[in-house]
Amino acid sequence: MRPRTVWAMTPRSRWSVVAGVVLAVVAVPLAPRLLPVGDTDVTAAVLLDAVRGSADVGHSGYVETRGAVQLPVGDDLGDVGELLAGTTRLRVWWQDEDAWRVDRLLVAGEKDLVHDGPVTVAYDYEDAKAVVTEDPAIRLPRASDLLPPVLGRAVLEDAADTDVRRLGPRRVAGVDAPGLRYTPPAGRSTVDHVDVWVEPGSGLPLRVEVWDAGADDPAGPDVVSTFDDVEVARPADDRVGFPASRGVEVERADTLDVADAAGRYAPFVLPRRLAGFARRTEGEVAAATFGSGVSRFLAVPLRSREADPLRRQLRAAPGVVTGDYRTVARSGVLTVLLTGADRDPGAAWLVAGTLSPDTLEDVARALLVLPYVDQR
Repeated sequence: MRPRTVWAMTPRSRWSVVAGVVLAVVAVPLAPRLLPVGDTDVTAAVLLDAVRGSADVGHSGYVETRGAVQLPVGDDLGDVGELLAGTTRLRVWWQDEDAWRVDRLLVAGEKDLVHDGPVTVAYDYEDAKAVVTEDPAIRLPRASDLLPPVLGRAVLEDAADTDVRRLGPRRVAGVDAPGLRYTPPAGRSTVDHVDVWVEPGSGLPLRVEVWDAGADDPAGPDVVSTFDDVEVARPADDRVGFPASRGVEVERADTLDVADAAGRYAPFVLPRRLAGFARRTEGEVAAATFGSGVSRFLAVPLRSREADPLRRQLRAAPGVVTGDYRTVARSGVLTVLLTGADRDPGAAWLVAGTLSPDTLEDVARALLVLPYVDQR
């Protein structure tokens, strides 16, 4: 009988085996990324229609947003300044427009928005506090507005088929996503173009880039919102609910934010059209959004106690323009204008949007001649 050979494992051979196992494990998740990105022959017009019809496409996943909009705005404007500057991590479960949950992930804890029909719960994990409000006619932007599907549908709202063209595909969250570029007609918007990459089966926007009309390409987009991980399927009901646990303080608020409060109680009624832009907000309101797509703005009257600190903060912004009746600051695609002067006893108008400073000045002049309304 031939003697059996026994193979001895030397230290070198053992490390070779370990290295091989590690490489095999690492290569599994990397393999799809190394493959060429697949494309489809879908046209830009068909892709645009698919995006517009994606509001009720169920999905869940993790989102990262990055913003280069640097404007010093205070706490009265909520989280707007933080959301548009720097990096934000979000987790989303979306059944449809009436049922969703978005968690803003922080270093310590999270801040959640839970939406059910006309009601939204804002939950602060660290403070163990939840505030319940009915969705108002007008409000400030919030974290859910920066999700790729929500942002994508908003910026493509009034895009015509002739204004869009196909982009090459891009792998987003493991999906080979065909791209779409929207270039708005030359006009008063601060947006040069918007690039959107779309999940081909559902029309769900997976990545959105908003480019400033005044920026060079090396500067990169002003706003980026992209899925890191996504599942295109309707999440379970328990994922979109608010699990009120013991120790959480729950209160009901009459107003959501400064825009909601002004819209309900300020002594003005905004016209149906303002400086050529149609009003989007319905009813007799004192605060409203106007315009559409990438040419829209928000108009809100502020009391002196709110306007004065905001005006001082805006004056610290680079390139700010001040005058007898207004302070104007622009950062990338966002322009902010505040009328009046410090300690002005009358109301000051806050106007903010993706429009040029000259355009917002036209808006401000129209607002300053609006009459007070004694009874609302």
